[in-house]
Amino acid sequence: MLQIHLKVIEHAGYCSPIEDSIKERTTMGLLDTVLGTESQAQPTLSPSEAFAAITLAATAIDGDLAEHEARSIASVLSRSKLFRNYTDEMMNKLFDKILGILRRRDGINVLFNSAKQTLTQELREAAFAVATDLVLNDGILTEEETNFLNDLYLSLGISSDLALQIMQVVLIKNRG
Repeated sequence: MLQIHLKVIEHAGYCSPIEDSIKERTTMGLLDTVLGTESQAQPTLSPSEAFAAITLAATAIDGDLAEHEARSIASVLSRSKLFRNYTDEMMNKLFDKILGILRRRDGINVLFNSAKQTLTQELREAAFAVATDLVLNDGILTEEETNFLNDLYLSLGISSDLALQIMQVVLIKNRG
């Protein structure tokens, strides 16, 4: 089982209210384990909350949530259909809920299982594509990130052929 511990890396510079909100809520170690067994209380997530949960987990897989990663989350989500009409206040509430669940004991497992139950197959595939893009964005693929992406596509029920296609396209996209 993959262990993740998240801390925020502070950098000088401007952050949007959403980026500040994400960073403020992730200053403690929050991700204990990923993709493990289910916990007792399963919160109900909307499709947008579930999608954001997968995105946040992918972004924090290396154990740190740097300012540019918080900015990437906000940027990616704001461009997707699910979040087109979200205001900063709505995004802050969404991250409050997600990060509140993550702070619980076994929170990442609870959050992931709830997200998986909520997302349609189409949204699972889209979440995997966004997660892959965020993981591969820095041009470095660590063993931990490789294991995470492998676990993620299997857990989301995505075919290996589609997962491979997504990864290849993202790698090509990130060349330039």
